[in-house]
Amino acid sequence: MNELKNKIGVMIVDDSAVVREALRTILESDDAIEVVGTAADPYVAAEKLRKVVPDVITLDIEMPRMDGLSFLRRLMAQHPLPVVICSSQAGEGSDNALRALEYGAVDIVQKPKMGAKQFIEESKVEIIDVVKAAHLSKVKKIAPEKAAPAERDIAPKLTADAVIPRAKGPAAIETTERVVVVGASTGGTEALREFLMALPGDAPGIVIVQHMPENFTAAFARRLNELCALTVKEAEHNDSVIRGRALIAPGNRHTLLKRAGARYYVEVRDGPLVSRHRPSVDVLFRSTARYAGKNAIAAIMTGMGDDGASGMLELKEAGAYTIGQDEASCVVYGMPHEAHKRGAVMKVLPLKDIAGHVMTRDER
Repeated sequence: MNELKNKIGVMIVDDSAVVREALRTILESDDAIEVVGTAADPYVAAEKLRKVVPDVITLDIEMPRMDGLSFLRRLMAQHPLPVVICSSQAGEGSDNALRALEYGAVDIVQKPKMGAKQFIEESKVEIIDVVKAAHLSKVKKIAPEKAAPAERDIAPKLTADAVIPRAKGPAAIETTERVVVVGASTGGTEALREFLMALPGDAPGIVIVQHMPENFTAAFARRLNELCALTVKEAEHNDSVIRGRALIAPGNRHTLLKRAGARYYVEVRDGPLVSRHRPSVDVLFRSTARYAGKNAIAAIMTGMGDDGASGMLELKEAGAYTIGQDEASCVVYGMPHEAHKRGAVMKVLPLKDIAGHVMTRDER
């Protein structure tokens, strides 16, 4: 642990000198983070870990001499530390990054790329927030005297108003079909796997926002589809929300629930970061409050920050049934805690009980 300056100490492991320098610049732009070491491959990283133990490691997958997955498995078996996978995008790379989550990595973040000013600023927000969340995760014990670092806004924190206005009243067209909406962040990939695998093939239609980078959500959905009785796919614009199907919001796109008559469907659109995220749980939850109201069941799961807390309160006020994952089963008890503090959560449950409770509510 980096105790000298009471900052989050990060070690960057990546074979690209350009990426190492870009990550250092991004991370050290936040006063709560210090880069305590860099390494061009896992062998160099292992040697440096003998001298300094960081709070968080950012790890590339494809590197010379030893790949990141092999290094991760050895690290988690011998000396577990919070690891954030810093990867490029689609194809086999995204599958390997998801495998890394199964091996114990806390989260995935997309490698920084040079480009438009907005992209660079949004990359800063996402990378810094993921590292802070990893630091607070339960992969290792956090010293009780070390409090969570204060958030430093790099970009304005927008609400769901930036994407969808709040409803002025209940939906005019009645329907009895249930719809389930779920929001998750750090630790959510494994939480969602457990949740979805516990549901039967005729579960009500589900829409999920999991904070993940662009191009990783499709691979995530494919993997879940292989494991679950439900059909799981990455959401596409105008996809119907129907029984037996779960839709995963695509990375870097907001996903809203809409309704035409008795049919629920999703709208996938661009827009600014909301609650520091795109996709945002708040955007999904607000649209669900507006178009489903009392027919909705909502769950907020493990993750850092407060995305989803405001939207869940709107859902509760619209008559929806709301569930929060309990602290003991969360990797990071942030999002559910914020929703609970605002009075938005009607039922607090351990992860293992959420699927069964959803089905019980669906039968009412």
